[in-house]
Amino acid sequence: MRTLRTVVLVTAPPLFLAVAGLTHPRHLTASTAAHWTALHVALLPAFPLLALGLLVPLWGRPSYDLDGALTVVAWAGCLGYAAYYSGLDAVAGISAGTIAGHGVHEAVGRLFSTGDELGRAGVYALTVAAIAAGTVLLRRHGVRVLPGAVVVLGACWSFLDSHIFWPRGVFTMFAFAVGFGLLSVAASGRSGRLTNP
Repeated sequence: MRTLRTVVLVTAPPLFLAVAGLTHPRHLTASTAAHWTALHVALLPAFPLLALGLLVPLWGRPSYDLDGALTVVAWAGCLGYAAYYSGLDAVAGISAGTIAGHGVHEAVGRLFSTGDELGRAGVYALTVAAIAAGTVLLRRHGVRVLPGAVVVLGACWSFLDSHIFWPRGVFTMFAFAVGFGLLSVAASGRSGRLTNP
């Protein structure tokens, strides 16, 4: 039962984002600006929750060894993702949508450019977190974490330029859900680490 709750916890944010991606306007225009802005305001707290997929399987106090150091790197990467991707959402989502709705189209390109830089930094941080978390989980639980880790890394690669736009962004969020679910199930089993008798 605990594993099921964990899987629900880590898959809910990417699944929610995938559904939101189905309604995300493909282009920002004067006619889509209000929907664009409202959607990004609603999603502002949702994007950081994507990091739960890496944080939950690592839950607990880090040890004072390589695993502990990598756990801290994963935490830092998740924090960096949450901060910088929220910046993308605020700048290219809320700000660009707001000014596009008021006919100030000259600044939209600059906001998109700045937002894209913030988003890329956030996804790079999430990728570092995924590599660090995958390494810790591999050391703790063995090769059974590899399918989830590989799917999450593939989703990170796609996330660099897909956001949640249909179709690729929606499938990217589904990939995160699958990868996080696989990692959580693999991490819920007994440790695969060899110990001295």
